Amino acid sequence: MRVSGSVFLVVLSVFLVTVFAGTCALAKKDSMNKDAQGRAVNGYDPVAYFMQGKPTPGAREFEMKWNGALWQFSSAENLKVFKADPEKYAPQYGGYCAWAVAEGYTADVDPNAWTVFQGKLYLNYNRDIRSKWQKDTLANIERANKNWPAVLDKAD
Repeated sequence: MRVSGSVFLVVLSVFLVTVFAGTCALAKKDSMNKDAQGRAVNGYDPVAYFMQGKPTPGAREFEMKWNGALWQFSSAENLKVFKADPEKYAPQYGGYCAWAVAEGYTADVDPNAWTVFQGKLYLNYNRDIRSKWQKDTLANIERANKNWPAVLDKAD
């Protein structure tokens, strides 16, 4: 049996679309939100939110790899503190916007839109979203905890 060129192209196209769609459906977001340089928290020092009480850019001279990302710190002391207990200082939900995770999706963050609540760091997309997050932090945490990490499986 001989197949015409146009029929072959249609069958091939359908096959490729099916394979590509299946591959995309299997794609999972990285569990750690990173910028284009592979840095967590956009290069900001996660320990500084706790110790200095403000967002502080990190420096290349004080950096380490952890959990698939590059973490930068503003001082050798903050690097040492993080190394001793990274889970304590790393932002919740892999550094994705906590409000977005509560809503069932992921979003990038602004390191200046942050909250430390009950000893945990939460980052948000921007300050307006942070205000929404802070209106009912406990309920939002409960919703985000239910959605995490399943939101990583959702396509954008």
